[in-house]
Amino acid sequence: MKKKVCVVGAGLWGKNHIRTLHNSGNLGGIVEHDQKVLDSFKALYPNADCFTRLDDAMKYGFDGFTVATPAESHFEIARKIIESGYHVLVEKPITMNSADALRLHELSMKNKVNLMVGHVLLFHPAFQKIKDLIEDGTLGDLQYLYSNRLNLGTIRTEENVFWSFAPHDVALFQWLTGSYPEMINSSGMDILQNGIHDTTVTTLEYRQKLMGHIYVSWLHPFKEHRFVVVGSKGMIRFEDSLEGKPLVFYDKSVTWDNGKPIPRSGPTRDVRFEDGMPLTRELQYFVDHLNGESIKISNSEHAIEVMKILETATESLLEGSNE
Repeated sequence: MKKKVCVVGAGLWGKNHIRTLHNSGNLGGIVEHDQKVLDSFKALYPNADCFTRLDDAMKYGFDGFTVATPAESHFEIARKIIESGYHVLVEKPITMNSADALRLHELSMKNKVNLMVGHVLLFHPAFQKIKDLIEDGTLGDLQYLYSNRLNLGTIRTEENVFWSFAPHDVALFQWLTGSYPEMINSSGMDILQNGIHDTTVTTLEYRQKLMGHIYVSWLHPFKEHRFVVVGSKGMIRFEDSLEGKPLVFYDKSVTWDNGKPIPRSGPTRDVRFEDGMPLTRELQYFVDHLNGESIKISNSEHAIEVMKILETATESLLEGSNE
């Protein structure tokens, strides 16, 4: 019998959880406080049990829950679910601060349930291929990585561009490097709204002379989602915003001749990666671990690190703005 998952929140992202779980045969229920919205989903998914209250859904015996509600509600909802003994996937950000994220992690350990976080790009086939190329030694030792996430798109009034765009990349940096930065510096400018930054550049320095930067802006003439990893044996580039979403390997590196660095440039080749939607792969991973097997990708420890980096970068950003 297939595992059944209940989705809490049927809003902009929650509806994607609902549709994806339905398509895989794993949708068990929906929790949505707006009765009119709930009725519309009941019509679309008549086999799903629908609730306006989380407490009622937790009495129903689902195998797990996903939480896709506004971020400020994540902590209380996840706490209830964990304390009731259910596995849960919480959309990013896991909470509004690292202290609450740590509390949820400790509760999940105490109640012996999996707590997973929706850093969906960790399940993107292109980034999983990059991870493979790092681990099998194709790129050699990591030296530098960067992400540009730029667009003239939705400009938010409740959060700055760093908190809106950069969590994806912070999560990727943590996952790909497998280490925590020793130095975090962030700078930017609040052009349109006082106190809400429209563009930021964040630099992260790791051990063994590994460095990275994250450049995010919603004041940009064109869309660019570019991710680059530089290694001692080769380099790779992923362009998520271009047609065909190319993943390109550059056989480039630096050799030494009589103590002088010499650039070496070999052939460039496209790298093939698997098909599949990141959200589909993420939710399937969650479902596959509803048996209690420990979650390795995007677990609560990873989420705590991401939150701490976001907080440290924000402190640096605000310090620079006040100078």
